[in-house]
Parts: sequence; C-alpha cells; structure tokens
Amino acid sequence: MNYLIKQVITAVLLLLSITFSSAQTTPLYHDANAPEDARVNDLLHTLTLKEKIDMLGYVSPGVQRLDIPAYNWWNEGLHGVARAGEATVFPQAIGMAASFNDSLLHDVAAAISTEARAKYNLSVAMNRRLWYMGLTFWSPNINIFRDPRWGRGQETYGEDPFLTATMGTAYVTGMQGSDPTYLKVAACAKHFAVHSGPEADRHSFNAIIDEKDLRETYLYAFHKLVNAGVASVMCAYNRVNGEPCCISETLLQTILQKEWNYKGQLVTDCGALNDIIDGHKMFDNKAALAAAAIKAGINLECGSILQSDVQAALDKKLLTEGDVNNALRGNLRTQMKLGFYDSAATNPYSSYGADSVNNNYHRKLALQMAEESMVLLKNDGILPLQKDNYASIMVAGANAASSEVLFGNYHGVNNNMHTFVEGIAKAAGPATAVNYDQGSDYTDTARFGGIWAAGNSDITIAVIGLTPVLEGEEGDAFLSLSGGDKATLSLPKPHILFLQKLRAATKKPIVAVVTAGSDVDIAAIAPYADAVILAWYPGEEGGTALANILFGNVSPSGRLPVTFYKSLSDLPDYKDYNMQGRTYRYFTKPVQYPFGYGLSYTSFDYTWKQQPLAAYTLKDTIRFAVQVRNTGAMDGNEVVQAYIAYPNSKDMPVKELKALKKVAVSKNGTTNVTLHIPMSELQKWDAQQHGWKLYKGTYTIAIAKNANEYILQKTFTVK
Repeated sequence: MNYLIKQVITAVLLLLSITFSSAQTTPLYHDANAPEDARVNDLLHTLTLKEKIDMLGYVSPGVQRLDIPAYNWWNEGLHGVARAGEATVFPQAIGMAASFNDSLLHDVAAAISTEARAKYNLSVAMNRRLWYMGLTFWSPNINIFRDPRWGRGQETYGEDPFLTATMGTAYVTGMQGSDPTYLKVAACAKHFAVHSGPEADRHSFNAIIDEKDLRETYLYAFHKLVNAGVASVMCAYNRVNGEPCCISETLLQTILQKEWNYKGQLVTDCGALNDIIDGHKMFDNKAALAAAAIKAGINLECGSILQSDVQAALDKKLLTEGDVNNALRGNLRTQMKLGFYDSAATNPYSSYGADSVNNNYHRKLALQMAEESMVLLKNDGILPLQKDNYASIMVAGANAASSEVLFGNYHGVNNNMHTFVEGIAKAAGPATAVNYDQGSDYTDTARFGGIWAAGNSDITIAVIGLTPVLEGEEGDAFLSLSGGDKATLSLPKPHILFLQKLRAATKKPIVAVVTAGSDVDIAAIAPYADAVILAWYPGEEGGTALANILFGNVSPSGRLPVTFYKSLSDLPDYKDYNMQGRTYRYFTKPVQYPFGYGLSYTSFDYTWKQQPLAAYTLKDTIRFAVQVRNTGAMDGNEVVQAYIAYPNSKDMPVKELKALKKVAVSKNGTTNVTLHIPMSELQKWDAQQHGWKLYKGTYTIAIAKNANEYILQKTFTVK
C-alpha cells in the first residue's frame, strides 16, 4: 500500500471518528430528524426540576447551561403583528369577517405570519428576546359576538358559529403555514369558552348556559379549529356553570382533551389563575390552585403562579414530577414545531427579513381587505360618485382625519396609515378642491365647525362614529363608561347633531361614513344622509379603500357579520348567555339590518344549476350549484349565502348559515358556484341523550342575499 493511499485511509478514519464523536455528543433533542416525542422526552430528562417549573410561565428565563435562550410566549396578531413596532395594519377582525372572504383572510394571515417570522429573525439576530417579538400568537378571538354591548366584539368574526369557524380556520391555517415539519407561527384559539362580556365582570363572572347552546353555539368554532390543527387554546377568565374555565373538568378534560382528542398546548388568559382566587373565590392557597391547573391540563400560564407555587404543590404531595413533565410537554412540542432547537438552515422561514415587513404586497392585501370589508347600508343613487360632477368636496367629522379609527385594538404601527380625508383628497386629484374640518368632537353638543364650508361644497363626506377608546377591552377603551363595553347603541350625540346641521345647511349630497366595531343606531343619522357606509376600523389603507368605493373604482361587497338591532330593549339581559332571542339564528323581531346584509353598485340574479335532492340521511352530503349573473352596470363581488331552516321543534334555530362563497362576476357575466353541506352539520344536540342527533322532518335550503332575504328555496326531508 503506497503512502498516498495510507494518507487517504487515515483521513477517512479520522473524519468518521469525528462524525461519530459529534453524533454521540449532540443531544437527541437537537436532532431534527429524530421523532418529536423522543426529542421532547430527551429534553425533559435533561432539565432539572427547577428548570422545568421555570418553563411553565410565559416569561421563560431560558436554561443557560443548555444554551436554551429566554423566550416570551406572549404575542398578539389579531389583524397584524401587534404591539411590536412596524407591521402591516389590516382591518379589525370584525371588518375582515364582513368581507365574507375566507380565502382572502387566509392570504392576510399568511402575510401576518411572514412579518412575524421576519421580526423574530431580526430581533433574535440582535439577541433581543422581547415581549411581542416571538412566534406564539394568542389569536384569533373566536368567541361568539352574542350581544352588541360587548366592547371586545370587534375582535371576533361576528355572531354566527359557522362564519366564525370558517374565518377562524382560514386565519389559523394561513398563520401556521403548510410546511410538513415546521409551524410558521403557532396560532391560538381563544377564549375557551362562553366568554363575551360583560367586560367589567369578566374576572368573577359565572356564565350559566345549557348544554345545547354550549355545544351548538359557543363550542362549535373551537371544535372546528381544533380539527384544523390549531397549535394552542387559551382558557377564559370566567366560570361556566360554576367551573372556572382554566381548571374546568368539563371544558378542558371531558370535552377538549377526551372528546376532541386535543393534543396541543393549553394556555391561560393573562392573570386567569389569580382570578380563580381573587374573583371566583374558589381556592384559598396558590399551591392547591397550581396543582389543580396542572391536573386540568394547563401547559403554560400567562402569569406567575405556576412558576412560583408548583414547587410548593410538589412539597405538599399535590403533584408529582411526572405531572410537571406532562404539563411541560405541551410547551416543548410547540417549540419543537417552531424549530427552536434546530439549525436555522433546516427551517424554510429563517431567511425572512426586513423586506418582508409592510411591503407592497402586504399593503395591497390590506387595501383589498379594507375594500371588501366596508358595508354599503344605504344608497339613494348618489354612489358611486362621478368625479367630473364634484369640483369641491367637504370632508368633515370627528373621525375624518383620525388615525385612531384606522387601528382598532391590538395593532401594529407604520408610516403608511392613510386617513379618510387623505384617501379622498388623493383620489379626487389636485384639480378638485377638497376641504377638511373636524366638525365636532365626542361630547360638545353646542359648537360645530365646517357647516358653512359644507354649504358651499358640491358634496360632503361626513365621517363619524365610535373609536377603539369608546369600545374595546377592559382598560384599553378608557373612555367607555361601561368598563370597555357599550351601554347603548347610540352614536355620539354630537355626531348626530352634526349630521342634522349639515342637512339643514345644504341640499347638496351628504355621504355618512360610520366607524365602529359593532352594531350602532344607523337610523339616527340615515335620514340626513344620501348614502351610509359602515367602514369598521379599516386598517392602514382605510382612506384609500373608502375613496375607491366612493368613486366607483370598486363596488362595495361587505356583508354584516352581526345583526343590527333596532334597540337593546329587544334583547335579553346582557348577562343572560342563553341564545333564545339573540342573533339572527333565534331573533324574530324587526331589525335595522339583518345578518349578511350589504348593498352593491351592481345587481345579481340567481338560477339553480343543480338543485338539492328530495331526501337525505346522516351519511349524505347536500351538493348544489347556482349560476350567478351580473345584471348591473359594473363588475362586482357577490357573496353567495346558503341558509338552512329546520323543522319546527323546541329550541331549534330559526335558520342558520351553512355554506358561503364570495365570487367575482364581471358586468353581464356569469359564474357557477358549487356548494356542499355535510348532513352531519345539521345535527343538533339532544339534551336527553347528551349527544348529537339528526332530527327527522322537512328542511329548507335557501340561497339568500342575507338572513332575511331569500332568493331560491328548496325543501328536502330527513326520515
């Protein structure tokens, strides 16, 4: 054997020795190719008991000896990466629900998670392990907006379980990505469960609810998101039928873990364990509470009781180290799925950088979502505006130049926030005289501005309504007189008076634009306006989107995801969680505007392409198709809504949305829309049998413009 060959063999043997040695010293939990459970178990056996306990709180200090960095689990992404500086601000969640476009929401969520990864990559590269810079997002809020008084209803996808589940699933799948190995980010379904106000009482409130409403209304969307693979579920502050949500045997163990086979992470709302002692008065010591939370299945606390009191629970034999391991397992699995213990080279999301934050594509998505979210409530024919007819435009109102009304709550910031007056001025062009005046504030009913100027303009755009400091979460909506909630449907009185004075001052057109995150009394201002647009809290492109609708660049296509009631006196007590008399599913009195309502600049006709069959059984799926024809003067988007009306039976809903599809139809064009409804979706909860049951009888499937306006109908039977 010559010298060269000996040298080659020696080098190869040395390389194999180094490789084998490296393989022996690399912990299994760092091996991206190893099974997840094996990696988690390896790390659990590597950590000390104190280190494990430290990792049960949202502020995880890290483990220096293992090079595990600190991590803050708390992050928000309701309609964009929130509270973390520069990020795209999409319309508030209730506005995105009004788009009735789950495909678009999926794209928005994918953009949000792209920005989240970019911001995480950039901050970690600078060794900044910051609050709101992580990859675990406590969104979406899929609670049912059962009562318009609830200030946080703006964070939800509305009053309907099916719409909420549809939009929530789109959000979660968009956020978490489609990579077979890694989560792009971890989404969280909150607040589990039966949580929708009052805000002032949320830390001690006991929601009393029967099994039927619990299953059919309050848990429906949560179950769908669990089935869609949501990484985390957050338990709520309140009690349900006497059980605090964050230690509830019924909710957490019986339903979530046993019935639904949920294997993801379970996190508490922030301070919820403290509420069990201070608000619900259920425990007199934190060690016993910590033990109860761990045994109920809590993995992570947004708070400090687990970190400070689990050791005491162990000392008192209320827990074992095996219980702690079981709790921590959920957190470690989530971290593994996010790639925390792997080389960045193996992660498809590790290259995202600053050019992924608030870029042109994301701003275009924000604009499209804002355009599709706005709801045209009234139009006497003035809209869309023909630019050549309006040489001078008055833009007035307390919210016309406000950035606050663009944001909603839980938001990011950037330098591309386009207010309504800015959007209108830009769209009108330099040859149009656009004047602006605040006009009124929120409290003064005696002094107003801009009236004279409005009388001398060709048209007035009056932007009025609520702001996120008048309705929202407890503490954030600091000007709310009801702890974040609304005590009335009324718009601010000065805004109503301002519209009246404008109308008295001019016979020229007035367009009222209303900002809000909930049902408000449109009837109080509608007589004084030729058109009314509900803009919600529309995000950074709100001004541009409004201008595009006003001037007919796009036809409005938003639909109401909540019923607009005439009066709160028509509703049950706010604290009553029973569904009878609430939402379009159980409400039978006259309304301002029904669920699903929204006008367009064009018109659509429907014909059956494939009618439902005459009879179905539980194992079947209803398949049907309609042709939608645009019979108007411009291109437009139409929301095809399919409702089911049930056989007359005690406690049955009046009707329910069970399929939807938003489609673009060109002028004089047609499109075919095929929808399907599994018969299992028509099952209702049988309180006697404590299970789901498909009731016999005659059903109606209705293709509708909204919950109160049917276009096509077909009956079928279940025998």
